[in-house]
Amino acid sequence: MTYATPQIEEIFMNFELNCEKAIDYMKGEYNLMRAGRANPKLVEGIRVDYYGAMTPINQMGNISIPEPRCLLITLWDKSALKDVEKAILAANIGVTPQNDGTVIRLTFPVLTEERRKELVKQVKKLAEDTKVVLRNARREAMDGLKKEKNAKTVSEDLIADYEAEIDKALSKQIESVDKLAKDKEADVMSV
Repeated sequence: MTYATPQIEEIFMNFELNCEKAIDYMKGEYNLMRAGRANPKLVEGIRVDYYGAMTPINQMGNISIPEPRCLLITLWDKSALKDVEKAILAANIGVTPQNDGTVIRLTFPVLTEERRKELVKQVKKLAEDTKVVLRNARREAMDGLKKEKNAKTVSEDLIADYEAEIDKALSKQIESVDKLAKDKEADVMSV
């Protein structure tokens, strides 16, 4: 869509960027939630002191999932196994690594019903927090449009159209958040 002024275009770009950041953050947090099955994202952020440089585990070897509740970390340099094991323990991800001298295994326990319900609460809270961020982005955009209206750089009819467009975009973003939360909730509750 073309906008009447560069300022209005900037308002829309900021709104879209803020919404995108909020949803990306939410997706990242959902990927880090342990839902009873193995997920390589749980260990990708862990850094190991490897010859003096803090190196992410995923850059030191392969991370595979041989079975649904097991992660297998195969390092290219077997001498770093102890360091990786220590880093995983220090990261406190809730799983104890098993080092057999060639690979590191992480076996995730089945979640209890109580823990699943706790995770569902976290999923819902994160979804609600994301919606708050989206609404704040909407408010900022509306304030920007109001300033443009008061400066009389754009007609009131156009401003009303832009406000409706922002509301429509917000509704879409909130639907997306609800769908992500519902999918993650189903994932957490599946045994």
